[in-house]
Amino acid sequence: MQVILLHPRFNRAKSITLGAKHLALMVAAFLLSVILATVLLYFLTVHYSLSVPFVGKAAVGSTAGGMPDKDKYLKENLAAMAIKLGEMQAQLMRLDALGERVQGLAGVKPEEFNFKEPPGRGGAESSSLSDRRSHDMSMSEFQQALDAMSRDVGYRADYMNVVETVLMSDRIKSKLLPTNQPVNVSYNSSSFGWRLDPFTGRSAFHEGLDFPASVGTAIVAAAAGVVIAAEYHPQYGNMLDIDHGNDIITRYAHASRLLVKVGDIVQRGQHIADIGTTGRSTGPHLHFEVRIKGIAQDPRKFLNAGTDLAKVATLAGK
Repeated sequence: MQVILLHPRFNRAKSITLGAKHLALMVAAFLLSVILATVLLYFLTVHYSLSVPFVGKAAVGSTAGGMPDKDKYLKENLAAMAIKLGEMQAQLMRLDALGERVQGLAGVKPEEFNFKEPPGRGGAESSSLSDRRSHDMSMSEFQQALDAMSRDVGYRADYMNVVETVLMSDRIKSKLLPTNQPVNVSYNSSSFGWRLDPFTGRSAFHEGLDFPASVGTAIVAAAAGVVIAAEYHPQYGNMLDIDHGNDIITRYAHASRLLVKVGDIVQRGQHIADIGTTGRSTGPHLHFEVRIKGIAQDPRKFLNAGTDLAKVATLAGK
């Protein structure tokens, strides 16, 4: 192969003859330069993608869904996770408050289960086998764990709300049951059931309990409720009827004076009247009745239940 060179500085044309050896060297040099350029480009792309602006943007764009700036991508992810973390912190604060309310309703002592202190954790150091499986969490794995924890906190809050509702309902029902002793007297002069009438001497059914005490002794409400009767009755004398809901009514008879009126809301243990001997009575005492749907019940069943609950609460407090 002959190459002719022409130039104004040359007096005459020059020719160069290239043989097969020269051609082979040129091809080899060209291929070597292509390989070196490829290796150099790969090295710059992989190892210096962050320092070379256009390469870094291209690399970030391929890994971050086409976003041109990796810093912007990281900042947006961190901002999203910070928002999620703030939401979880608010959820945990509500969960702590809810847990303390449920704790109080359930009668659990704060020193036995403190919602404000993290529980103790520990264990042996991981073995070599588990160490081989362990690895640092990636951004996507951390985001997934954060989302799963947020869902779990929400589920637990819903569950605690249900538990609180049930406990609150039970607590309200227990306060509406006439289990509180209406008079601070340890015995009763007449029980519920058949007896000889003190006026006629005939067998008659006594629909309540009689608690003897001196005139003026305080009578308290056996449970919370609404006063539906506060009047003088020919048989019961000065009488109070309190409605506790669920068709339960308590009656307090023969009082010397009444301290509440119809429509008043009374609390459990509230002073509502004083013992007297008004109406059909042989002496100062409280005639106490419990009626369900208008039918007289034995008050001792309710009062004994209240005594048992008080014993259990006392034992639990020790």
